Amino acid sequence: MLTRRSLILSAACLPFTRAVRAATPEVFATHGIAIHGTDPVAYFRQSARVDGDAGFALVWRGAEWRFSSAENRLAFEMDPSAYAPQYGGYCAYAMAQGAMAPTVPEAWTVHEGKLYLNFSTGVRELWRQDIPGHVAAADDHWPRVIGG
Repeated sequence: MLTRRSLILSAACLPFTRAVRAATPEVFATHGIAIHGTDPVAYFRQSARVDGDAGFALVWRGAEWRFSSAENRLAFEMDPSAYAPQYGGYCAYAMAQGAMAPTVPEAWTVHEGKLYLNFSTGVRELWRQDIPGHVAAADDHWPRVIGG
C-alpha cells in the first residue's frame, strides 16, 4: 500500500538511485572481467560456453575480455560489437523489464546474430518465451537505464 511515509522515503532515495545508475559500468564485469572470463566469440563459433585464457585477454569498454585463442581475440578486436553481449552483458530479461541484473555465462542465447545473457538458466527460459518482444523492450530501456 502506498502511504505518505513510503512516498517520502522513495523521494529521499531518488538522488542515490540516480547516482548509482550514473556510476553503473557500461559492461557487467566481475572483478573487472567480462562474462566471468568466458570467451564471447566461442558462443558464436563453437555454439558453447568456453573459458577464456588470461594469456589471450584485452581491455574493451573498461573490462577485461578473455578468449580461448589468439584467433578469437583477433576476431573480437576487429569487430567487438559483433561478439559482445547485448546490454553490456547485463541480464537481457531484466533489461526488458527496465531493470539491471548480473548474469552467469551458462545462461546465454544467440538470437539473430546477437549474444544475450541472463541472470540464470531459469530466467533464460522466461527470456526465450518471447525473444523478439523482450529484445524490443530491452532495446527501448537500455539507453535510459545505463544513462541514468
